[in-house]
Amino acid sequence: MDDSVARRTRQGGRGGNARRASGFQLEQRPWRVPRNTDRPVEPVDEAGVQAIHAGAMRILSDIGIEFLNDEALTILRDAGCRVDGQNVRMDADFVMEMVGRAPASFTITPRNPARQVTIGDGYMAFVNVSSPPNAWDLVRGKRPGDFATFREFMMLTQAFNCIHIAGGYPVEPIDIHPSVRHLDCLYEKLTLTDKVCHAYSLGRERVEDVMDMVRIAGGLSHAEFEAAPRMYTNINSVSPLKHDFPMIDGALRLARRGQPVIVTPFTLAGAMAPVTMAGAVALSIAEGLAAVALLQYAAPGCPVGIGTFTSNVDMRSGAPAFGTPEYMRATQITGQLARFYGLPLRSSGVCTANVPDGQAMWETSNSLWAAVQSGSNMVYHAAGWLEGGLIASPEKFVMDCELLQMIERYMEPDLVATDPESIAFDAVRDVGAGGHFFGCAHTQARYATAFYDPLVSDWRNYEAWAQAGAVETPERAHRIYRGIVDTFEAPPMDPAIREELQAFVARRKEEGGAPTDF
Repeated sequence: MDDSVARRTRQGGRGGNARRASGFQLEQRPWRVPRNTDRPVEPVDEAGVQAIHAGAMRILSDIGIEFLNDEALTILRDAGCRVDGQNVRMDADFVMEMVGRAPASFTITPRNPARQVTIGDGYMAFVNVSSPPNAWDLVRGKRPGDFATFREFMMLTQAFNCIHIAGGYPVEPIDIHPSVRHLDCLYEKLTLTDKVCHAYSLGRERVEDVMDMVRIAGGLSHAEFEAAPRMYTNINSVSPLKHDFPMIDGALRLARRGQPVIVTPFTLAGAMAPVTMAGAVALSIAEGLAAVALLQYAAPGCPVGIGTFTSNVDMRSGAPAFGTPEYMRATQITGQLARFYGLPLRSSGVCTANVPDGQAMWETSNSLWAAVQSGSNMVYHAAGWLEGGLIASPEKFVMDCELLQMIERYMEPDLVATDPESIAFDAVRDVGAGGHFFGCAHTQARYATAFYDPLVSDWRNYEAWAQAGAVETPERAHRIYRGIVDTFEAPPMDPAIREELQAFVARRKEEGGAPTDF
């Protein structure tokens, strides 16, 4: 389908599910990874970028970062860094040489090649909500995460074309033992979706298991798996100034096998970082580049990205705040630094609201548009996030997909076309003074593709809305969520591959899975 044409399509689009039972049809925009051609918002000038860069380099050279990983310490000592116990100091020249090895963009190909995603080069990939311990919906309210709810979110992740990546667990299924949780979750992720997927860097066994499962699902040999990106991980620092053992261990394992690593410090200004935005961003950049430098020394040219999760806290309670002006500015400024280093950027779509209400949507909208303005290439938690990441909500997921589809429509070239047909002089002449454009040939030729069609919002006037049943947005979103889950059909998978995956999971469970201590 032509990416410049805005049209709605039946559920699944290219590579998705077309059949639906019980009369339910999800109509949505076709699968595409939008490309952002807007000039990014740049809150600080070139001198400001240089000042933040210099601050980050000074943190790395004069204060240092602690690596709680002996292998990382050995690697960095061999690289010539100054290692004192677990503290590592890096000179700016070394850091910039390592950053220069990283590719400016990379492409991840999942088991369905039609779901291929490019990270960088102006593309903007949206990722489902990841890692909340709890779930909330209109019927059951708030509750601890479980495996059944995890599966529902995987269905939503597959169903919506505007979700490009199946990231971390959309909700933590605490009814599955931690030693085997990754096996059950990745099996469901790989069979219920055919999109790019993620591995948590939580110990050798989990990372190695997921790489093997992704390889099996793709029908790949070990050499084919390692020849190109097939999956990825995201790691976080332990702010301030630390990288822990399991995440660095997992990152090294993936990088050495050619799989991408996104490094995302989690710095809250006033709590885990300086209260000023420039100070918080400088600390975040220092922590992120320290891991990037390690990975590029260990696996030169491995695909990496740098993430931002810098926001502020409520200074009265210490609780994190998201979607605030501070969050937006920190994201935009980090985008400037990412372009300075030539690295792909990850940001997030987040909020602190407890239910899918007005606060939830304005905070999420702020964070998503900050992602657009910053030139983000990967947007985590783009659909379904509530309560500062403590809740995943299916209604919020559907409502967020409305926003994401608006952003996709906003980025389509026909909205800014200036060719003669778009200037429409002939149409203006033909309609003339006092006429209307509803029936003219220029409008009729573009009728089905002219404007954005809403998913859950209702653009009727109050009287028509009330007469139709006055269904509020969260309730309409709940109906869509239930329609998807109740009629879901998994994407096709070769029976032999499915059997091989099942056998792998069964064998690893017999072997005990993964340890639950680090």
